[in-house]
Amino acid sequence: MTVAVPHQLMRYMAVKGFIAVDGLSLTIAELGADSFTVSLVEFTQNVTTIGSKKAGDVVNLEVDIIAKICRIAL
Repeated sequence: MTVAVPHQLMRYMAVKGFIAVDGLSLTIAELGADSFTVSLVEFTQNVTTIGSKKAGDVVNLEVDIIAKICRIAL
């Protein structure tokens, strides 16, 4: 699943870092210029609300606080 995000949030993301999407903690698999991609297993899609999301749906994002601290400290 690929999620478009505001450019200013990209500095808080890293491949293999964590991102919460609608409260579900996921590992970032790939980063684009203004997006990130996560891999979703069938179980996760079936037992959470993430499986019902469609292109264009709005989701809540929470960035990884460790990445946030490390990026700011640089």
